[in-house]
Amino acid sequence: MSSLAISLLTVTALLLAAIPALLTLFNLKVFLPAPEQGGRMNKPAVSVLVPARNEAAAIEPCVRAILASRDVELEVVVLDDASTDGTDAIVRQLAEQDARVRLIRGRPLPSGWCGKQHACAQLAEAATHETWVFLDTDVLLSTDAVGRCVAFLDASQASLVSGFPRQVTGSFPEWMLLPLIHFVLLGFLPIARSRMDNSPGLAAGCGQLFITRRGDYLRAGGHTAIRASLHDGIKLPRAFRRAGLRTDIFDATDIASCRMYTRSLDVWKGLSKNATEGIGSPATIVPFTILLAGGQMLPWVLVAWGLATGWQGWPAWTVAAAVVAVALSSLPRILAAGRFRQSVTSVLAHPLGILVFLAIQWVALGRRLLGLQTSWRGRSLTPQ
Repeated sequence: MSSLAISLLTVTALLLAAIPALLTLFNLKVFLPAPEQGGRMNKPAVSVLVPARNEAAAIEPCVRAILASRDVELEVVVLDDASTDGTDAIVRQLAEQDARVRLIRGRPLPSGWCGKQHACAQLAEAATHETWVFLDTDVLLSTDAVGRCVAFLDASQASLVSGFPRQVTGSFPEWMLLPLIHFVLLGFLPIARSRMDNSPGLAAGCGQLFITRRGDYLRAGGHTAIRASLHDGIKLPRAFRRAGLRTDIFDATDIASCRMYTRSLDVWKGLSKNATEGIGSPATIVPFTILLAGGQMLPWVLVAWGLATGWQGWPAWTVAAAVVAVALSSLPRILAAGRFRQSVTSVLAHPLGILVFLAIQWVALGRRLLGLQTSWRGRSLTPQ
């Protein structure tokens, strides 16, 4: 390859690696934990709303962690969505032990609805308090989490806020891929701008943890507005913004943890089921492929190539530029590892993780274009 081609590739890799590196540095200054609850005269009254389908292994730890919440007036409403593994019996037993727990039976899933959105819409109907926390069953809260979530909702003056829990990983695919949640969020979303510009395209959220109030939720259309969506993390904040309501996000690492998947295959299936409503959509997959492959994989390929060939034919400055590009591609992951309690060693698998992540997006898009279905929690899903 000519020195000109090497130079062009190196400059491209350097520039594309610099974008998420610099944006991550800025975002880490504004993507902050929820504030302490402060000196309230009265405890906030909160309905914690938990959709559950075949969650026998996770539901009891989840509910018990919520019940341990302090400095809040609390009800825990769990919707059993036609579970077949005894989830309902576990919740019923918890309700007998603590009157703050309430079990409701989910209605049959109507045509055109995603199961989770239907469950959350029913939970909203059942809530008795005005402030709501929507929580996935695989999230474990600290004792001050609910109060601090409400404190962030108050301080942000937003109508919907979302916390990003610490992602607990076990298997190799989890270890390799799940840290990319924070990498993509902080590397490509200008958070400060998203707080000033209420455009739906700048909306972000994590479907594991949402906080809102009844009036704002109803004004936005709630989960009914995104009934067919498989990706409430993006779609619910966009629905609020389309209704003229502000949304915001915060770092929930210190108050919530989540083990999303316990099987390697579920990592692929879980990331695939909502890919085409995010990065894997027809409108975004090509630019994101260029950004991610060019800035996160190409620097490593160039350095490996240079080392393998003894840097023959490389202009002197391109050697340094390629090494800097690798350092820039690694910087967001290194910073995130310390801030969000991720594995530092997983940084070494970053280029491979990006490759697999992009493969998931393209396969999901291909399945969508072919009209193929996948399954999740025992239900067939058609990606939107």
